[in-house]
Amino acid sequence: FRFKDSLAEDLRKADLVISHAGAGSCLETLEEGKPLIVVTNEKLMNNHQLELAKQLHRDGHVLCCNCSTLVETLRSMDLSTLKPFPPGQPEKFALFLDKVVGFQ
Repeated sequence: FRFKDSLAEDLRKADLVISHAGAGSCLETLEEGKPLIVVTNEKLMNNHQLELAKQLHRDGHVLCCNCSTLVETLRSMDLSTLKPFPPGQPEKFALFLDKVVGFQ
């Protein structure tokens, strides 16, 4: 998609998601519990997307490739090797923030 207000419904229906390595795209997909192939753009300077993709791959949550290796990744993928992404814990962040700001 070039632009869409929300991908939530598409993610719920998906069996597999292929995406760029934007943090929002990755986390939204992983939180939905969908298998994810992250396609990195190695031409970006100061590529934080590549760093995120590599870390999620090292942790076993995603498959990672670039445009030239996408077809091979699709042919050889074993989605059963992917580990579920742990759910967020916003209450811990809220407690931390309260402590930092002095509300506790």
